[in-house]
Amino acid sequence: MEHLVDRIHTREIDADALQAFAAWLNTNPEVPEGSWYKRFPAMTVCGEGTLVKTFLTPSQAPLGEEM
Repeated sequence: MEHLVDRIHTREIDADALQAFAAWLNTNPEVPEGSWYKRFPAMTVCGEGTLVKTFLTPSQAPLGEEM
């Protein structure tokens, strides 16, 4: 969790982006067992299985299956 909070601060992810992420999580999305990512207008969320691994800026390239 500390890693994710650090990424939020260093990549200057705003509250609106986090609210969009929270709304998506509330839909109980099905994600693959392996690497995946979900693009939002202000960030990309990367995960593996049910775990969120990091947040990227829109200019950073994610790996895995796009959600």
